[in-house]
Amino acid sequence: MPISVRHVDRGAWLSVNGTRELGVSTLWQFTDSEFCECDVTDFLAEGFAEIGIDGADVKARLAGRCIQCGIEGATPWLTLGRIIGAADREFYPVDQDAVQDLSSVRATHTGERYVACSSG
Repeated sequence: MPISVRHVDRGAWLSVNGTRELGVSTLWQFTDSEFCECDVTDFLAEGFAEIGIDGADVKARLAGRCIQCGIEGATPWLTLGRIIGAADREFYPVDQDAVQDLSSVRATHTGERYVACSSG
């Protein structure tokens, strides 16, 4: 069963199978990134720059800023959630209060690995 993953409303929402799952104005925390020099980047998302799928993982590059140092731009690829279940293929978001360690992402992933998803 195919799954639809899109960013809608000019990049303000991640939609999975027509349901808005994650919106902007969310604080994402990550470490070991080239985005800024903060030990833990406190990133305020202002829009979805790109979304993609890597296996069961739904990933995105978010546009916004680090609220600690003020650097603005797009993040590296962050995991937003996973598609689970062979039949129902439901979306399960990551714990947005958790800090993502991006050291393995930077070492193994490039944007070309992700299947691009549509916008709406």
